Amino acid sequence: MDGRSVGPGEVRLADKARLTLRVDLGPDRQIGPGKIRLLEAIRDKGSISQGGALLGMSYRRAWLLVDDMNQCFREPVVAAQTGGAHGGGAALTPFGAKLIALYRAIESEAHAATGRQLKALQAALRASSAAARKPKVPTHAAR
Repeated sequence: MDGRSVGPGEVRLADKARLTLRVDLGPDRQIGPGKIRLLEAIRDKGSISQGGALLGMSYRRAWLLVDDMNQCFREPVVAAQTGGAHGGGAALTPFGAKLIALYRAIESEAHAATGRQLKALQAALRASSAAARKPKVPTHAAR
């Protein structure tokens, strides 16, 4: 494995071939597995900072991604929650939950449609040992 976790947005075959889906919505507008995982983490943790931390990203990066998504769509995907004993937080809006569901449905259909081709690509790969990836170096120097 390459050290990355496999999220619901990726299908991995024998740790090699995987399909990662990004939907381009126009110039500089896209939604992909990273943003969807962030929305799911915010949903699960109740805050942008904790959701971002769960994914190993800074609060600033998480906030910028949320702001980008909120600006991209007619309805916000995340709303701030105010106050309380522990301060505020964040929650998905109904549209944010719908966005996750739409993306996961598109992804599921794409995976179903490409499974056979991914297996064929996987079968065509060379062995993945570290030795197989090293460049060939002559054992003796030419004089």
